[in-house]
Amino acid sequence: MLNTSKSLNDRSIDSSVLDDVRKHIAARVVGQRDLVDSMLICLLSEGHVLVEGMPGLAKTTAVKALAGAIEGDYHRVQFTPDLLPSDLIGTDIYRHEKGEFEFRAGPLFHNILLADEINRAPAKVQSALLEAMGECQVTVGLKTYPMPKLFMVLATQNPIEQEGTYNLPEAQLDRFLMHVRVDYPDPEDELAILELDSNRLLAEPETSTEAFPQAELFKVREDTARLYLDPKLNKYIVDLVQASRKPEAYEEGLKRWCRFGASPRATIALARCARARAWLDGDAFVAPHHIHAVAPDVLRHRILLTFEAEAEGITSDEYIRQLMEVVAIP
Repeated sequence: MLNTSKSLNDRSIDSSVLDDVRKHIAARVVGQRDLVDSMLICLLSEGHVLVEGMPGLAKTTAVKALAGAIEGDYHRVQFTPDLLPSDLIGTDIYRHEKGEFEFRAGPLFHNILLADEINRAPAKVQSALLEAMGECQVTVGLKTYPMPKLFMVLATQNPIEQEGTYNLPEAQLDRFLMHVRVDYPDPEDELAILELDSNRLLAEPETSTEAFPQAELFKVREDTARLYLDPKLNKYIVDLVQASRKPEAYEEGLKRWCRFGASPRATIALARCARARAWLDGDAFVAPHHIHAVAPDVLRHRILLTFEAEAEGITSDEYIRQLMEVVAIP
């Protein structure tokens, strides 16, 4: 049995503080609840999110809506094959009046950065994000510049267009806390989309009275990080990640599907995201279903399957589902 007595004695979780943020997004994006929740989880967990989906599924709209609801600077960069690392990070500019070089920061130095169609830029540009996303700093020449305290990269990519695109390096993928796949809306949501579009022809959607303050966001992040996670669930998270690398220890038949498993960064990400999922649900402690809810988005981009798995039509999501079935829940 999990020990929840510690968390049950804590004050109740009030996740309604983000209601205005949700309303702001809902006024601009119909449906896509899983995408919105995943973005909020990454926001609370101090992580970055990669959103993948077909054109026209409101990926960019959802990201812009989230940025508009949070206090801070927002910038959009359209990734293209001719983009240079200096276009993203910035560069040293020589000042004649001072007789010295001065760093001019690029668009990366914003609180929320939308990297639109990130897979259209070559690996050299994608790798320019590595240090910023992993260590919250950028090194240019001999100097290192810190990123803002609130720094979040939200990247989008199209899964079907291959011409003029570049696969993201594995090291780059591992820096994303979550990899979210966006699917088509159901008929009810699509009808609501049509109605919303008709209304926009008459009037703009209402905007929030004020953006969610950064100071309040940092407080919510602290509350989320303190959410109780039972030691047995810590062990369960480790077991899940270990199983992604050595599935034969749990089910011999899964070995033929696994090429490379998730890194230790996935272990940290699972714990952080499970806490954020529990906080958004208003729960005072993490339960196994919170871990299961975030596991696909946390693990799918950190697992490499074998050619045999691809030949059998096995996806990363199917592999993760199998792992959650064979690893015992405490």
